[in-house]
Parts: sequence; C-alpha cells; structure tokens
Amino acid sequence: MKIIRSSEIGSYLYCHRAWWYAKKGKKSENQAEMKAGTRMHEHHGRQVIASGLTRALAIIFFLIALVMMVSFCTVQVL
Repeated sequence: MKIIRSSEIGSYLYCHRAWWYAKKGKKSENQAEMKAGTRMHEHHGRQVIASGLTRALAIIFFLIALVMMVSFCTVQVL
C-alpha cells in the first residue's frame, strides 16, 4: 500500500492536473516562475523573522524603560 503524504494531498487539492503530471514524472515548464516564487517566499520568511526579533527587542527596551522610570520615581519619593 502506497503512503500518501499531506503535501501530496495539498498538491491534489490545489490542482488535480498538476498533481497528475507530477505523479507521472513530467516536469513543470514554468521553472523560472517557480524559482522566483521560492525566492519570494524565502525573502518573506526572513522579513517575518526580522519583524519578530524587532518586536522582542522593542518589548525588552520598553521593560527596561519602565524599570528605570519606577526606580527614578522611587528615589524621588524617598
């Protein structure tokens, strides 16, 4: 019995004909477009990671500023 992978199901649901061609071993004719799409997804992935790191850094700086403000106010009261 052949094992069916989830990526194969996704490919079938996206385009039955493309799935059938891939199953028969026929290569896609739009290799340049597929490579451009892969590069675009890689670039987007790097942007998502950079955005997450920037957000984490902003939260850290905010917490540092909050601690400094509380410390300053405490010193002023005493």
